[in-house]
Amino acid sequence: MVGEEWRALAGPALPLRQGYLAGSPQGFTVRMRIMAMEQAWLTLKAPAEGIARHEFEYRIPLIDAEALWGLAPDRLIKTRYELSLKGGDWVVDCFEGANAPLVLAEVELVSAEELLEIPAWCWQEVTGASEWNNAALARTPIQQWSDQRRRDYDLA
Repeated sequence: MVGEEWRALAGPALPLRQGYLAGSPQGFTVRMRIMAMEQAWLTLKAPAEGIARHEFEYRIPLIDAEALWGLAPDRLIKTRYELSLKGGDWVVDCFEGANAPLVLAEVELVSAEELLEIPAWCWQEVTGASEWNNAALARTPIQQWSDQRRRDYDLA
């Protein structure tokens, strides 16, 4: 979870819609993603060791992605900003709908052993907490959380 200082580092807004077609308690996920109404992907994710995940991503036709969006039992909408920041590929996601006003920062590292310097504007570490992954937020958006739980994270 983040403050506002990241905005000075942000690139253009990228609207995203993600539909989750299947998932398992063990961490396997099948997701479709539509970016800016121009490109679409089907992604398969599987657990690896620690915080790492296996990820297999395939471009799909936009018309197929729209059909899958209609079939997806769990969905979320967000706007992504890529950041000009050292230490990995950083993005900030600003969630909409039932997950608003949630804002999460994420970094992809070359390896899980890589040292990471977390910026001061990242004020709550949620790495590894499964309720913060996108599949979980699509299944149980923050607006369905209790008032107290949302207040605990300054989301009420």
